[in-house]
Amino acid sequence: MKKTSVTGIVVAICILALFLFVKLSSGKKSTEQDYAFAKEGKFIRRAELDLDETIRFLEQKKNIYALQSNQSIADIRNLKVNLDIEQRKVDDLRNVLTQFVIKATADGMLIYKTDRSGAKIKTGSSLDPFDPVVATLPDLSSMLSKIYISEIEIKKVKPGQSVQITLDAFHDKPITGHVASIANIGEQLPNSDSKMFEVMIKIDNSDSRLLPSMTTSNRVMIKSYDKVVYIPVECVQTGEDSVPFVYTKEGKKQIVIPGEINDKNMIIEKGLKPGTAIWLMTPDNTNKFRLAGKDLVPAIRELEKLKRKESIPYTEKKLMSKSANRSVS
Repeated sequence: MKKTSVTGIVVAICILALFLFVKLSSGKKSTEQDYAFAKEGKFIRRAELDLDETIRFLEQKKNIYALQSNQSIADIRNLKVNLDIEQRKVDDLRNVLTQFVIKATADGMLIYKTDRSGAKIKTGSSLDPFDPVVATLPDLSSMLSKIYISEIEIKKVKPGQSVQITLDAFHDKPITGHVASIANIGEQLPNSDSKMFEVMIKIDNSDSRLLPSMTTSNRVMIKSYDKVVYIPVECVQTGEDSVPFVYTKEGKKQIVIPGEINDKNMIIEKGLKPGTAIWLMTPDNTNKFRLAGKDLVPAIRELEKLKRKESIPYTEKKLMSKSANRSVS
């Protein structure tokens, strides 16, 4: 009986030990599982945070891309607009180039126009929009010769007066013309002390020798005289008293009244008869020549007064006339 009880106690102790061992084993396993679960949850949280950050970064990049894309689209649109503008300019210029083909209305000589500085228009020259002339076709059947006359002599020139024209290149055959127009205002030309007036000479007949820009010598016929006494200009001399005279072969120092004059001859109004022989140059022993024609001196003085009045320049006369008109009004 006593042996049975001890055996039961031993069995009970063994069972209790086994139970405690099993319980301790299961508790240790549960603790390890909880730790593993906790560690796994920490990794998941970290992964979720990384995922959220990545998603935000992706959204930010998408927004930046959208802004850059819209800006690029706007830039492309502006470039297309500018391209269209420049293309229209190119088209307009090409259209102008096609219209710049100039054709002469008739056959003839082509003369390029010159600019204000006198340079001939050529490739690359600028054109005045108010005067877009490039070249002209001169009418060789109706030509003009341009001359300049001083303000002292211009009063003698009148429209319609005959003109003898000589080409510097052809002296053998003079050409006739007439005064076509006279400028109203004088201009200052180089190497000229007085104002010069532009006079246009209309050539009467066409001549195949005439070409534009040729140099001509023009003699305007102011007046023509018939049956007058005239002598070479160099025959007439003046003394200290400004009285004109000539030396005759008869030994006289003849006082004369001069009339109209040109570059070669002078008309003698009084003092000489036709056929009188005179000295062309000053002779020797002039003190032996006797003075004749003293009665002509008063008339000479009156002529000098008239010439001094007429010697007022043409422009000054016009100014004096305008001043007088203002004072009357």
